[in-house]
Amino acid sequence: MRLLNTRPGLLAPAFLLAALAFAMPVQAQTQAAQPPISVEPVPSELELTKLLWSTMTAVHHANLSGNYSVLRDISSPGFQVNNNAARLGEIFASIRQSRVDLSSALLLAPTYTEPPSVAEPGVIRVRGYFGLRPTALFFDFFFQWVEGRWRLHGVSISPQAIASDEAPERGRNSTR
Repeated sequence: MRLLNTRPGLLAPAFLLAALAFAMPVQAQTQAAQPPISVEPVPSELELTKLLWSTMTAVHHANLSGNYSVLRDISSPGFQVNNNAARLGEIFASIRQSRVDLSSALLLAPTYTEPPSVAEPGVIRVRGYFGLRPTALFFDFFFQWVEGRWRLHGVSISPQAIASDEAPERGRNSTR
């Protein structure tokens, strides 16, 4: 048997091509096992709380600055269509004028008045309050799964004075 006159490393490119050909199906299987970014996950308790805190912070910053364009821009496309910055300013005027500090919500975990639920496909509803004293902050939020993340789709915030240990009645400052 006679071997071809080959130099060391001459067959290396062919070997690498063969190795890559065998590895490609494994990589394709790994990518197929991951859910696509368009499939909305069920938010964990921590993720849900972060959504609530970030929403309260966004509304608070909008109230402080009088500029609601960022709140609008980080929301769902449907929210953006239904609410321009001027309309959001009108909706939150009473909270802004009462000078309620919405950032105080960051000091407490939310209390849910009902379990978070699916309002419609791709949209979750979260209702509850932040039990601050003397003014609790009630909320009724809708979040829509858009392009790989939950985005604000509807908002209602109602500050209510607490005179006793029981939760106060709810009012409305909302948009959806």
